[in-house]
Amino acid sequence: MTYLEQSLEKLKEFEGSVPWMYRDSVGKVTVGVGLMLPDAKAAQALPFFLDKRPATPEEIAAEYARVDAITMGKAAGFYKTPISLELTQQTIDAKLLSVLQRFEADLRGEFPRYDNFPDAIKMALLDMIYNLGPAGLFKGFPHLVAAVQAGNWSLAADHCTRRGPAPSRNDWTKQQFLSVVGTIKAEAETWLTRIWSRMRPIFSDSRGRSR
Repeated sequence: MTYLEQSLEKLKEFEGSVPWMYRDSVGKVTVGVGLMLPDAKAAQALPFFLDKRPATPEEIAAEYARVDAITMGKAAGFYKTPISLELTQQTIDAKLLSVLQRFEADLRGEFPRYDNFPDAIKMALLDMIYNLGPAGLFKGFPHLVAAVQAGNWSLAADHCTRRGPAPSRNDWTKQQFLSVVGTIKAEAETWLTRIWSRMRPIFSDSRGRSR
């Protein structure tokens, strides 16, 4: 899989993938992989289904109002009924991919060398920007941003911990940064070994002649 496809699957694991509307931990009507719907019009822009037929704009607005009126702080399954409108998994994945591509544009704007970053670094940054938003990442984590701009992945790993996500998610993100550190070190050692293997005969010959 490409790094974008891997990011998509990882985000579904972290955020969950819910095809019906529900209220998130702060009370926002949400659907799919943490996609917040600010109003009924935003919900109507999505192709919800009722059983196997497309839902009408009126049905979508009514479902949005129903969910928005329910007490917050419940698990996503609490908001589901036998006639809840749902999105297909294909639509959820396509919407998530579109969001990730928009976030990549933000990352390229902040990090001019983004396209040259190792895939693991891109995945770590995509997880953080999806969770925090561009402003939350770029303004809320200045030490991380500086480390990424400098290509200092060890330092980036030290400054990527967020408040809110589960420890396992923070650990995964940190390991993406650290995995590259080990790879770069191994590549550097291999490169130096190759250089020395080529140069050693020259030094040996030079010593022989000097004698």
